[in-house]
Amino acid sequence: MEQVWSAVKAKMQQLVPAHSYRMWIDPIEFMELRDQELVLCCPNSFSRRRILDQYGKQLESEVSEKIGRSLSLKIEISEGNGNGQKEHHQLPLPNLNGRPHSGRLLRKNFTFDQFVVGGNNDFAYSASLSLASRKNCQQSTLFLLSATGMGKSHLTQAVGHHILTERPSERVYYITAEDFTNEMVHALRHDSIDRFKEKYRARCDVLLLEDIQFLSGKERTQLELALTLDALADAGKKIIFSSSYLPTDIPKISEELRSRLTSGLISNIEAPDFRMRLRILKKKTENNGCPIPEEVLHFLASELTENVRQLESGLFGVAAKASLLGSRVDVPLAESVVKNIVQCRKAITVNAIKKLVCRHTRISEEDLVSRSRKQNVVRPRQIAIYLSRKYTDQSLQSIGRSFNRYHATALHAIACVERGLKQDPRMRNTVGFLCQKLESGKL
Repeated sequence: MEQVWSAVKAKMQQLVPAHSYRMWIDPIEFMELRDQELVLCCPNSFSRRRILDQYGKQLESEVSEKIGRSLSLKIEISEGNGNGQKEHHQLPLPNLNGRPHSGRLLRKNFTFDQFVVGGNNDFAYSASLSLASRKNCQQSTLFLLSATGMGKSHLTQAVGHHILTERPSERVYYITAEDFTNEMVHALRHDSIDRFKEKYRARCDVLLLEDIQFLSGKERTQLELALTLDALADAGKKIIFSSSYLPTDIPKISEELRSRLTSGLISNIEAPDFRMRLRILKKKTENNGCPIPEEVLHFLASELTENVRQLESGLFGVAAKASLLGSRVDVPLAESVVKNIVQCRKAITVNAIKKLVCRHTRISEEDLVSRSRKQNVVRPRQIAIYLSRKYTDQSLQSIGRSFNRYHATALHAIACVERGLKQDPRMRNTVGFLCQKLESGKL
């Protein structure tokens, strides 16, 4: 039977991508044949769940074909990990949220177990789990790339959860690039920069650094981070970056830092297709214990196509409205929730956004796309570029051309507005008002 299993593995190697085969299929070992059941073993609970979900039926089919009769598949977890040590499975952390040694809290549900894997994120998931479990000792740096709301923060924090559970003594630092900058500025102002350097260079085992694009233009922070990354790399520490943009597309980034960001593995997370969106909704329904009819899930998956956050918003909105009104969950109820979420993309164009911004800020369209650097023109231009990126499917290059700007300048404008939304109430009010106008269709 071991020869049969070897033949099945050889066939699977031809059918699945090379990285998926190495990560999931190759480590599976034959244990025994019990009546009509083929018993295999794999290294841990993550592998078992992934194999059964993604490859279970295919494996059963290949085995049955090889031996000429139908067999069911059972996968058990091996007693050891190959080094004579018992495999520990991920357990819920005792705190409400995972607490790394420094930085922000890890969200309780952002673990590998709760991440829905599909064709759009399979490689990113495999790379993250490999780094967290030290399966590939040569991989020490990972750059997760995706648009907002696609799951890069989930995977980043899942790495932190896994390491803190498996190796609690390791010092995991989870922080955003903006927080890193603010902490460094505080250290400079209070004459504690040496302590800041020691913290990140000598007392950090795993650095999880989110939203790296916010370092654009911050020369002093970029220099300090580049030196920190050198120290961590020399010590063999693990580093994960996340960003909405490739390092080569982030403006005003030093070549030294850019080369360090691109030196490791870069993995992109694509938008989920319909089947993937449906799986995500079903997973979240199971986790939250709120039964939603199949036809409602299909409706949400077909209408909410932007990202995972939008799916969550629709699902939780339907459950909340049904609970508050005391009504049953059905498609008409879902339609009433979705119409407030789905953006009217056909009506929202770059030109429509330009007209709305100009009307609201009382400047001309000629000024908006001119070379003027006056503040009363620059700010509306930045907001218009930000809204164009948010509400249209146009590429960054195309949006830049619409405003007579390069794509790097458009990216800088978006970053300025995103910072303003966090720090400036007037900016929040202005952008919020314009978003409301766009989403209501009142252009």
